[in-house]
Parts: sequence; C-alpha cells; structure tokens
Amino acid sequence: MEEDNIIELLQRYRRDRRVLLSYILSGSLIKKVVLPPGAISLDDIDIDQVSVDYVLSCTKKGETLDLSEAIRLYHDSLDYPATSNAGPEKDFFLVTNPESSGSPPSRAPPPAPVATPSQIVTNLSRSESFEPPQDQDQDQDHELTVDDIEDFEDEEEEVGSLRGSRQQLTDAADLSLRLPLFSTGINDDDLRETAYEILVASAGASGGLIVPSKEKKKVRKSTLMRKLRHSKNEDVTSTTPRATGLVGLLETMRAQLEECFISESMDIRTRQGLLNALVGKVGKRMDHLLIPLELLCCISRTEFSDKKAFLRWQKRQLNILEEGLINHPVVGFTESGRKGNEFRNLLRKIEEAELLQPAAAEVQRVECLRSLRGITTSLAERPARGDLTGEVCHWADGYPLNVRLYEKMLSSVFDILDEGKLTEEVEEILEFLKSTWRTLGITETIHETCYAWVLFRQFAITGEQKLLQFVIQHLRKIPLKEQRGPQERLHLKSLCCSIESENGWGDLTFFNSFLLPIKKWVDKKLSDYHLHFSEGASTMAEILTVAMLTRRILLEENEQVTDLLDQDQIETYLSSSIKTAFARITHAAEVRADTGHEHVLAYLGEESKKLLKKDSTIFMPIFTKWYSKAAVISASLLHKFYGNKLKPFLDRAEHLTEDVVTVFPVAESLEQYVLSVISSSFGEDQLDDYCRKNLSLYQVEKISGTLVLRWINLQLDRIVGWVKRSVQQEDWEPISPQQRHGSSIVEVYRIIEETVDQFFALNVPMGVGELNSLCRGLDNTFLVYTQGVIEKLVNKEDLIPPEPILTRYKKESGIKAFVKKEVAEIRVVEDKKSSQISSLTTAKLCVRLNTLHYAITQLNKLEDSIYDRWTRKKQENFSIRHPMSDKSRSFNSNQKNAFERSRKEINAAIDKICEFSGTKVIFWDLREPYISNLYKNSVSQARLEALIDAFDSVLNQLCDVIFEPLRDRVVTGLLQASLDGLLRVILDGGPSRVFFLSDAKLIEDDLEILKEFFISGGDGLPRGTVENLVARIRPVISLLGYETRVLIDDLRDVTQGGRSKFGADTKTLLRILCHRSDSEASQFLKKQFKIPKSSS
Repeated sequence: MEEDNIIELLQRYRRDRRVLLSYILSGSLIKKVVLPPGAISLDDIDIDQVSVDYVLSCTKKGETLDLSEAIRLYHDSLDYPATSNAGPEKDFFLVTNPESSGSPPSRAPPPAPVATPSQIVTNLSRSESFEPPQDQDQDQDHELTVDDIEDFEDEEEEVGSLRGSRQQLTDAADLSLRLPLFSTGINDDDLRETAYEILVASAGASGGLIVPSKEKKKVRKSTLMRKLRHSKNEDVTSTTPRATGLVGLLETMRAQLEECFISESMDIRTRQGLLNALVGKVGKRMDHLLIPLELLCCISRTEFSDKKAFLRWQKRQLNILEEGLINHPVVGFTESGRKGNEFRNLLRKIEEAELLQPAAAEVQRVECLRSLRGITTSLAERPARGDLTGEVCHWADGYPLNVRLYEKMLSSVFDILDEGKLTEEVEEILEFLKSTWRTLGITETIHETCYAWVLFRQFAITGEQKLLQFVIQHLRKIPLKEQRGPQERLHLKSLCCSIESENGWGDLTFFNSFLLPIKKWVDKKLSDYHLHFSEGASTMAEILTVAMLTRRILLEENEQVTDLLDQDQIETYLSSSIKTAFARITHAAEVRADTGHEHVLAYLGEESKKLLKKDSTIFMPIFTKWYSKAAVISASLLHKFYGNKLKPFLDRAEHLTEDVVTVFPVAESLEQYVLSVISSSFGEDQLDDYCRKNLSLYQVEKISGTLVLRWINLQLDRIVGWVKRSVQQEDWEPISPQQRHGSSIVEVYRIIEETVDQFFALNVPMGVGELNSLCRGLDNTFLVYTQGVIEKLVNKEDLIPPEPILTRYKKESGIKAFVKKEVAEIRVVEDKKSSQISSLTTAKLCVRLNTLHYAITQLNKLEDSIYDRWTRKKQENFSIRHPMSDKSRSFNSNQKNAFERSRKEINAAIDKICEFSGTKVIFWDLREPYISNLYKNSVSQARLEALIDAFDSVLNQLCDVIFEPLRDRVVTGLLQASLDGLLRVILDGGPSRVFFLSDAKLIEDDLEILKEFFISGGDGLPRGTVENLVARIRPVISLLGYETRVLIDDLRDVTQGGRSKFGADTKTLLRILCHRSDSEASQFLKKQFKIPKSSS
C-alpha cells in the first residue's frame, strides 16, 4: 500500500508540473518560443520532456525559449542524481554505490578543459519528427511568438489561484484502492486517457461526436486558462460559451479530466479515428467497438509530430488490450492460455517493428494488427452476463480494469478550479456516464460504491465537509444483500482480486477493495479523534457515520452482522483515542514536572478533567447517537487510566504533605466529574451498582480523612496543653472597663479559630466524620478550660461555719468549757482556708463569670461559623457519590448541638460560681453582722434592716463588674444565700438565739424588707423569682408563731410516722422547739430527745 501511495503522489506531482509548464509556455511570460523541428503547436510537444530549470531561467532573463534545447537538457539531467542548489557547498551525491566502488583515487584529477560554445544539434533519438526533412535554417527560423499561441493573461493572481487549487495529498496519502497493480505498468494517466476514449465512443453512439476543425481549435481558448482568468469575477461572460448537449458536456469532461493530458490534437485524432472505425460497419454502435484496436488501426504514426509520443500512445493501447482481454477478462479462457501467448507475441512484434526501417516497420505493424484483430475479436465478442455473441464487446468490463476506468470517469464531476466542489454539470455527467455501464460492466451497486469512494477520496484531499454528506448519501444507496437480485449477488461475488498485504496475499471482494481503504482511513481518524478533531468536531459526525455505514456493509459482506454490534466499534474508537490522548497528556505532565514545582499527578489530573469535559461536551453527543453509553465508557476509561497512575501515590501517603494537599483535591475532583458524567447517563439510582461492578474508586476521601484525623489529633493535643497553661497563668483581672473578662479566653479562641481556619484551608477531600472529630476535640478543649476556671474554687462547705451543738433553752449558764472547745476547733478550720478564700474576691469571681459568659457567647458564633463554612465547602466540592450522607444531614439538622456538652458545662460552672459568690458574701464576707449577730439575744435589738446598707454595697460592687446578662443570675445567688443565712439564724443560731411567739411577726417583717430590697421596685430581680425563693422560708417563720403545745403535739405525730399538719419535718420542728424560750419545750426536749441545756 505504501508503494501505491508513492506512485500516486509522483503521478500527481507530474500532473502539477505539466499544468505549470503549460501555463508558462502558453502565457505572455516568455516573449518568444522556438518549436523543435516537425512541431506545429505546443500540443505536439511532450511537456514531460521539457527542462523546468531551463524554462524558468529563460523566463527570468527574458530570453528566447528553445524547446529543442529544453528537451535536450531534460534528457541530459536524467544521467545524474537530483541535486539542490540550496544546500552547503560541501554536500555531494554519488551515482555509484560507494561500498562497491573501492577506495578513492590517490591522485588529483586532471584540470577540466575550457568549454567552447557550439551549435546544439537536436538529438532525433530523443525527439524525432515524422515530417519530411526540411532545411535546417528554415527550421531554426520557424519561431512561435505570443500571437501564434493562444492569448493568455499572466496576472500573478491567476497563478496563485491555480496553485491554491492543488491540495497536497496529506491526509489522502494513505488512502488508495485495495486493488492490484497492472502487470503491464498502466498508470493513472493511461487509465484517464482510455476512460476519455470510452466517453468519446459513448457520445458517438448517442450522436454527440463532432470533430472540430483546426482553425476552430486555434481560435478557441483553453478551458482551463479561461476559467483561471474569469474565476475572479463570476459576472464576466465567456467569449466562447460551452456548446450544448453531449458535445459541450464532452468538452467539459475533457477539461475536468485535465486538459494538459488530453490535448486538443489528441482529442481530434481520437474522434476522427473512432469515426473512421465505423466506416463499413453497418449497424455497429461506436460503443460496441474494440476501441483500442480500432484506434491502433485508424491512427497512423504520421499523425504524431513526436515519435516518442506515438510510441507511448501505441504502448498504452496495447497494454489496455492485454489487461482487458488477457490479464483481466470478463470471461475466462478455455484453451489454457494459448491465445494469451499468441496475443503477447503479436504485441511484442508490433513493438519490435519500430526498430525496423520505416517501410518494413509499417508492413509488419499492419500484418500484426490484422492478426491481432482476429484474436481480440474472438475474445471480446464471447457472451458474458447473459448477452448474445457480438452484442457487447467485452474488452473493458473485466475486474478490476473496469472499476479503475470508471473511477477516472467519475473524477470528472469535480470543479477543476475548486476541487472541493462538484461542477455545475454533475447531474448531466452522471447521467452520461450511465451510457458506459454496459461497456464497463457497471451496475447500480458498483456505481454507488465507486462514486462514494471518489467523493470520499476528494474529501480527504480537499477537506470539504459537504463532500462527506454526498458520501453518506451514496453509501446509504448501496443495497443490502437481500435487496439485490440473485444475478447481481453472483456478479458481485465474482468480483474478487488477490492483493498482497501485511499478512501476505489474500483475496479481496469488490466491497473490500473500495470500502476497506475508507474504513481504514476513518478508523485512523476516529481512533485518535482527540488529535484529529482537536480544533472542533464539525466533520466528526459525518466521518463517524461513514465509518459505521462502511462497517455494516463490510460485516454483511463477511456475514458477521449478528456477531458484532455498533457499540463494539464505538468502544474501540473510545478506548484507542482516550488511551492515546492520555499518553500525550502524561508525557506533557512529566515534562512540565521536570521544569516546574507542580506535582505530575496534579497536572495530569487537571488535564484529564479538561480532556473529559471536552469529551463529554463535544465528542460524546456524536458517539451517543450510535451507542447510548458512549459517555459512560469514555469516563470509565479515563478514570481507570488516571487511577493506575494515582494508586502508588495513595499507597505511600501517610501525612498531609505538600504533594498530598496538591494531588488529592485534583484526584477527587476528577473522580466526582467522572461520576457526574456516568450519573447523567444512568441516573443516580443505578450509579452505585455500576460503580461497584465496573469502577475501582480511588477512595481519596477515605484516605484523606485518615490523614486529616491524624492532623486534627496533633492540633488538639497542642491546643489542650496550651489551654491548661493559659488558665493556670490567668490572674482574673478584667482586660479593660469595657472588656471585663479574662485575657485567657481571648487567647483560647484565637488558637481555636486558627486551628479551624487551618482545617478549612486544607484543600483535601474530607467527610463529615473529620468535622465531627474536630468539633469533639474543640468541645473537649472548652471542657478543659471550664474545669480550669472553677477548679480553684473552695468547697461551699468551707464557707459555711459548722452548725453549733443543738441545745435546749435554760436560763442558767452552763457548759461554757464545751462551747469554748467548739469555738477553738472552728477557728483552726478557718485558718486553713482563710487565705485561699480571701483571694477569691467578689470582683475576681465576677471576672470568672464574665469570662465563661464570653466563652459561651463566642462558642455560638464559632459553631455558626463552622456550619456556614462546611456548607460552602460541600457546595463547592459537591459529591455525586455521597450527595449528603446521614452523618452530614445529622450535623446540619443539629448544628447548634455540636458543642452542647461544653455549653452545658459552662452554664453549670456559671451557676456554681453564682452560688459560690452568694454563699461567700453571706457566710464569709458578712458572717459577723449576718450569721453571728442577726437576732442575737433579742430579735427586736438585732433586726435585718440594719444589714441593708451592707447588702447594697455588695450589689453595687457586683453590678460594676458583672456583665448585664449575668446580673440576675448573680443576684439570685446572693438572694438564695441570704435566705439560707436567715434559715441558719432561725434554726441553727446557737444558744444566743431565743425566740418568743411575738418574734414571728418581726421576722416576717424582716423577710418582707429583704424581698423588697432584691425587687427594688422593678429594677432588681423579677418579683415572681423572688416570691418563689422566699416562699420556701415563710412556713418556717410561721412556725415561730404557734403555741409550744401545738408544736410538741405535731412533733410527736411526725416522730410516730404521721404527717405534720404544718408540712414541716422532724428536724425543723425540733430546732424551733430548741430555740423556744419556754420551760415546757425544754422539758419535752430533755425527756424525749436528751438534748442538753444551753447557757444563757
């Protein structure tokens, strides 16, 4: 196949060379052109034998162009290798093989002689004329001027237009028919000329053959050059409009088949020869003639000005006969090749006749042609495909000669100036070509197949997308097997040839020869569609359609339709192209990693995602028309290729290094996009099942979560240690009058917020589990801090003095020694705690409360901030596989509970400090005036009213420091402690407290004073709160107003298991009687409870 491409490329270069030389010679670029002897016009010159360098040199210098000299220089140049003047001076080429030439000469070469100008004599062996000899001077004086040649415009734009119309065989270089070469060496030019001769014969059979006169030929301008001149302005009307009917159509087709190959003189000879061949053949159609033989017989060599041109023309006709009748006959031989040998002997004799003298040569040629007619006629008129003997001349309908000829005919449908477009006469041309079907053995199926091939090859050359649409249209017109008749099926099955391929020799059917090259070409493009359609997929849909249509036809031809589906081919394209594209971006990533600091997997992941996005948006809509799951296959393949590169990195990841933080987000982002593509095809309900069966997920979030947890644990250990040191160093002084909290809590929040910022700055995949772990750790941090705030508080019992020994009333003094002993013991205990309690001033206790209040206030803000940032993070990194897990939903719905444990502990600590503060004020700071002296000896002499100023001073001190939201809680603690102190005085006041029945009213009044003090006319505590607290002490005070006998009876009932009618318990009743200034009570207590007497 590569050899065929080289030959085809050389032939195209040869045609381009002819076009350019014809333009130069026919235009006004050269002032004078001297023809060689025997030549009448440029049509008699073989352009292939003219030296281009000599022509260009004469054009530049403005010299006269001697075509004899140009032909001589061309043949002289064949004896030496091609060289280039652009290379270095020391470069040279060897004609001989240096390996077999021996060592170089040891001596210098002799000096070259000086060349003297000499008269150049035309070498007749290279360009010989069959005209009668003429005087040499007359030959030299016969010059051709511009006026003698056709009048052409030489604008540079026209040359550029011609050059632009010739596309290099770039994509089409590897696109050629899978047909064997002809053994006779027939090339495309020979086929094109023979195809034109068949067209002329077909036109003649329809009555459209006219032989133009030479005078008309000289006046008529070249069609090619006329189009070049007028292509710039479509409004210009040609001075020589095309003739109508078959005459004009044949003229157009000759131009489309490249006018420089089929000259007008050759056209006239062909037409005249075919007309002469019909003389004496009554009732014979021109297209039923054995055209090459008739032309050989009717055209003599004297009609050619150049012997070589005649020999080449004759050789072509003989080769065509050999190929059509011997090498590729439509009907096989029955005599074991005898006629073939006779045929070849006659061909050899005809060629050998040219070596004889002219007279003898002509005699031998005529005799051989007469014998050749007998053999060829018997071979060509054998019946085939059901026709009668002599009805059809079977000389050009053998396979593959017939389809090669028909291919050249179909090439005439393209505009010669714009090869990507069909000519305006395309419908007329196609209709006219049907007249050649019987001669060539073409059927509708063969026509559609050949036409689709010609159109597709022209698309590969020009890149014109509209041609693809015509290709698809004609591929769809190719009937399927069941749509063909039995005779056509047998005929197509017989069209088979043997060709050498990479796997050796093999037989190819007609469809394989024409459609396999198309299939191979489109397969190559689609197997790397990312490269070939990187600028856009404008033609990809049509190319894919061509690929699938040709595939179906070929599979049906090989009876494999039921075995292979379209999706198999689509998967092949996807797999090949994605694999190749991934290899390219992998190489680019490795190169970039060597020159930059970005990790190779990070860049590879980003590029893979870009590749998949382009695949999903541009290419997959095209593929899904043929295979609905194409996008799934594409995404899965890319996921697998990147996963193979990523896995070793994941296995080595142990900490949140810079590479991990760079690679993990990219890998997770790619996987999520892959899953989104798959989900768009399957739906999320089937996504998990597909992933479980077909995808090996990266598990980046899981691995990343483990690394994040390690980082969180390290951070939390550091925070806890720092919090402990901070709270130990706290002096509990307010930061400022406005910021009345401790400085330690500010530092605690600073380090916690820094940690939270670092957590959300970790641009790695993580789940709600890592967030919950962080919140639990921070929650524990606040617990540690709260515990540190209250751990230096002494026990509440250390503030309250021990209850005195319970005694009964007696007027005489007694047991003084015992009381002194008890007082001594109490003093010892107070000394141990005095310094610690004294350091817990009211102001510092308020600062502690303010600090805890600041902690719980900022805790709410911290919790809201974490929730908002987590929500944004999840929205930015939306997970298809886990759109919102149960844990995540739990966190979102209970966002205020993330630090619930800390919140409870802090509130409990606040309550504890409030209670401690009230207790300390009453039982420590106001112990002497309140606990020791209130109601001492006599209620009327030591009323509660005397302590209101002390209470007011304490409240002012509290309110100056405490935060407003905490004021009521602290004051409530003070009220609670005041009521506890009052109960202590009433029930456990010791021997110095003795109460009479009349004292109940006084104490009730004192309670009202205390209540109204804390209410403060609405500026203090809420009345309801105060009333509720005071309510528990009123029953005790009311007991002071009952008679002794009533209390004694009630106490007996309670001690015997009954219920107190006052709702009091045994302890309360007992203590009321102990402090009752009454002998009856004293006797009762002595007798029933053995309570000792008290001193007065």
